[in-house]
Amino acid sequence: MKADLNFGLENAAWPAFVVDAQGVIRRASQGCAALFGSLLESAYLSSIWGPGNEHSAEQFLARLERGIPAQNQLRLRIRGGGVATLNVFICHMIRDGQKYFIFQMPPESAPARVEREGPAATDLALAHKQKLDCALQLTRTVALDFNNALTSILVHISHILDQMDPTHPWRGSLVEAEKAAEKASEIANDLAAFSRQEKDSRSQTVGNLNMLLRRAMELFQKPGGAPNIQWKAEFESHPFTATYDEAKMQQALVKILENAVQALTPGGGTITVSTRNLELREPTHDQGVQLSPGAYLVIEVQDDGPGIPAEVLPRVFEPFFTTKKGHRGLGLAWVYGIITNHGGSVAISSTPGVVTSVRVYLPASKRVIRDTLIDKAALRGNETILMVDDEDLVLTMAQMVLSSFGYRVLTANCGEKALEVVQNASEKIDLVITDLVMPRMGGRELIEHLRRISPDLRIIYSSGFVRPAAEDEEFYLQKPFTSKELLAKVRHVLSL
Repeated sequence: MKADLNFGLENAAWPAFVVDAQGVIRRASQGCAALFGSLLESAYLSSIWGPGNEHSAEQFLARLERGIPAQNQLRLRIRGGGVATLNVFICHMIRDGQKYFIFQMPPESAPARVEREGPAATDLALAHKQKLDCALQLTRTVALDFNNALTSILVHISHILDQMDPTHPWRGSLVEAEKAAEKASEIANDLAAFSRQEKDSRSQTVGNLNMLLRRAMELFQKPGGAPNIQWKAEFESHPFTATYDEAKMQQALVKILENAVQALTPGGGTITVSTRNLELREPTHDQGVQLSPGAYLVIEVQDDGPGIPAEVLPRVFEPFFTTKKGHRGLGLAWVYGIITNHGGSVAISSTPGVVTSVRVYLPASKRVIRDTLIDKAALRGNETILMVDDEDLVLTMAQMVLSSFGYRVLTANCGEKALEVVQNASEKIDLVITDLVMPRMGGRELIEHLRRISPDLRIIYSSGFVRPAAEDEEFYLQKPFTSKELLAKVRHVLSL
């Protein structure tokens, strides 16, 4: 941000300040000192954001990007340890291609109500909050950079594995590298979720769990993944739709499959993975689990290993309980936590020497999703795609993968360059893929410009931090992603 940023109200006697799209307070009027005192020195909108607002400061800024009424009643922290309910007038301005928001509280919008807090407690709370804001900002930056690097790593590895002969001697090493990258992506997503400061319900998506199961199974089915094990898949062709956090649900499914694989190692055996629709008209029990009437999608994983002794079975969900040497005993406890947080239930039964079964019951809607397998040939195309990202690693990766599937790929490392490419292109651009968080011109602002230039242009937006509105999920690609996920999303949006 340039130091000479002016917004025309620096000398105003009433409170007014400028906030950028990341929530940093860039400039404040003289009138701010009387109302906020030194609170604005923290330079974050969240530091003066009072309790009781409908949205967090971060969510409110995201709403401003989409446009909301210019007059808002907000609860803000003021000097002296109080929280005031204020009539705030908001407009935006553009400087150097970047959008800013001006918050004004004219004299006639005096505090409607002021609630006092104990000054000592308030000062201490604000000090803690400012430290937390700094930590969250650092975490957010690390998560963004980490996601960009992991996106490039995952796409390159998955692309090579797709092309590599199944018997290649290096395939096992690449599979292990892919597992490590996927584990790192879980950490990156957890960092991003932590830095958002609130539980994001938009991470809950309605989808086809058959596809998620197939991805989890692929980790163990590749050569070097789980030797001497036969896999069987028996999936419901028209599964009920369940709402779930994709990253967390995949973690749970991988952990269940991992337990089944460990039960069969090293002798081998058979693992059967199945899904089925279930509609209960009355309360039902399964191994002590009580199921209420309603619709469920059931996921079952069976193995024909040695089984779980009867005296051990009641304790399998206990944290830190394990019969395996060198294990921490958190696997099934973690699974239990994820599934129950989704409103679901987990039941386990075992007949030693015959079969062990883990059953996951997820609340579902009776609306069905058609189950389809992705044909690699169906992912090819000949359209022209513009990839926009401020990270060169991501641009290089996208150009390599998309061009190998027949697409013509153009790249831009910032929003301004992307607009130049679109305006000066000698051929039609069929699709733009843009990162949402970029310096100067962010992805949302770029999309606004692109819509004015070409209202019918298809656009995919991607991020490892910013979550889309629920109605925009169809055009969103979560970082980090694999080559298949990138190609499938591109083909889906181009076919709309």
